[in-house]
Amino acid sequence: MTTSATSHPHGAASLGDVPGTLVLLGAGKMGGAMLEGWLGLGLDPAKVVVIEPQPVAAIAALAGRGVRVIAAPEAVRDAAAVVIAVKPQAAAEVVPRMAGIVGPATVVLSIMAGKTLAGLARMLPAGTAIVRTMPNLPASIGRGITVAVGNAAVTTRQRDLANRLLAATGAAEWVEDETLLDAVTAVSGSGPAYVFLLAETLARAGATAGLPADLSARLARATVAGSGELLRRSESDAATLRQNVTSPGGTTAAALAVLMAATGLPQLMEEAVAAAARRAGELAD
Repeated sequence: MTTSATSHPHGAASLGDVPGTLVLLGAGKMGGAMLEGWLGLGLDPAKVVVIEPQPVAAIAALAGRGVRVIAAPEAVRDAAAVVIAVKPQAAAEVVPRMAGIVGPATVVLSIMAGKTLAGLARMLPAGTAIVRTMPNLPASIGRGITVAVGNAAVTTRQRDLANRLLAATGAAEWVEDETLLDAVTAVSGSGPAYVFLLAETLARAGATAGLPADLSARLARATVAGSGELLRRSESDAATLRQNVTSPGGTTAAALAVLMAATGLPQLMEEAVAAAARRAGELAD
C-alpha cells in the first residue's frame, strides 16, 4: 500500500509553525539541500541546530544566517525532529549520540541509504518514532522525490511534520511496507545515474553519426532535460508521450525498433533495476 504526499517546494506547506527545534546531523549535499528548503519555506533559522564537530567553511557560514552550529548534541533542548544526514558508515558512531536529545515527541528522520528501521531503533531509545527515507540527487536542486516509511511509533502529527520537512526538496511519497525501499532505491535513488547514462550515450552516438562532439553533447543534454520537464508538466504518461512523438514508418520509429527489441532497453532496464534492488537488500542493515 502506498500513499502520496505533497509535492514541490513551492507548493509545500509553510514551516513557520514548527514546534520545538529541528536538529540536522550532517549538512553535506543532501542535508544542506534540505536545510535550504526549510529556510525557503519560512522556517526561523534560530529553530535549526546543525551538529557538525568539524564544520567546513560553508557550514560555519550558516551561523551568520542565524542557524546554530554546534559540535555535540548535548546542548539541544526540545527537539521536534532529528534529521540524520550522515554517511551510512558513520551511523554506528554518531546515531547513538542522539539518544539524549530524543524525547517522546521527537521524530527521527534518516536519509541514510540502507539503514533499516530496526537497525536505527537499536541505536536509539526504545519507542522512538523513526522515519526511514530514500531521497534522490535532484533533491539538491529542489526537484527530488523522496519515499518514506515510518515505524509503529510515528504519530499522525509526527508524520505530518516529517512530510513537510521532506517536501521541502521536492515530492514526497509514503509506503507502508519497508521492503519496498529496495525497489525504490533501484528506481528513484539510483535512477538519476541511468538518465545521465542516457545523455552520455546519446551524445556519443551522435558524435559517431558525424556530429561535432561538443554539439552532440549539447543536443543530448538539452533533449534529456527538456523531455524530462515535458514529462513533468504533462498529464499524459510516458508511454503516451513516446507514442505522440513517433510517426509510423518515420525516423523515431526506426530508432525505437532497435531500442525496444527483445534484448533492448526495456529488458536491460528491468535487469538493471532488479540488480540494484538486490544489491540494496544486501547492503541493508
